[in-house]
Amino acid sequence: MTIRRVVAAAVLAFSPMAFAPTAGFAQTAAGFSVVGVVTQVDAGTISVRSDADGDVARYTLAPSLLVLQNKAITLADVKPNDYIASAAVPGADGRLHSTELRIFPEALRGVGEGQRPMGDPRQKTMTNATVTGAALVDGANRLKVGFRGGESELVVDPGIPVTRIDVADKALVVVGARLRIQGTRGAEGATVSRITLQ
Repeated sequence: MTIRRVVAAAVLAFSPMAFAPTAGFAQTAAGFSVVGVVTQVDAGTISVRSDADGDVARYTLAPSLLVLQNKAITLADVKPNDYIASAAVPGADGRLHSTELRIFPEALRGVGEGQRPMGDPRQKTMTNATVTGAALVDGANRLKVGFRGGESELVVDPGIPVTRIDVADKALVVVGARLRIQGTRGAEGATVSRITLQ
């Protein structure tokens, strides 16, 4: 299996739950997500103290474990041809204003491509697209992006979080590291398939 397929399977489209900054614990029918601090880790398991309740739980690490790392960057680091994901809401000016923007690693180029509603009361959308141009206008960065079947423009106002997601080495997962783990629960327990270092 290629790295692209491993990454794509693990982060398919960066769903709203996975994309949005989340504190504590969230669980869906498809799996679980826990944000916390590593208390113990070895080749096959990891123990995490959850931010939600302070409890420590032990999890099995999947053989196909994917480790990612979020790195804070600035708007100046966003370049044409970067593949980005951005949640955005309509502003009073009729434009889409980003609430958070992330640059994907090259291995994720094309994953979840397009622009779609998120079913949010604020009419939030998710856009996964390639940056085709950028211009600084009146203190707000307007990013032009393109995707299969269309194009759009996103306004990234000052102060909006901008991060880059890199594929990281498992060796960075150490005691004391802050992270989000995601995976599935089964009859034999909980298995972590993705770790995102914070």
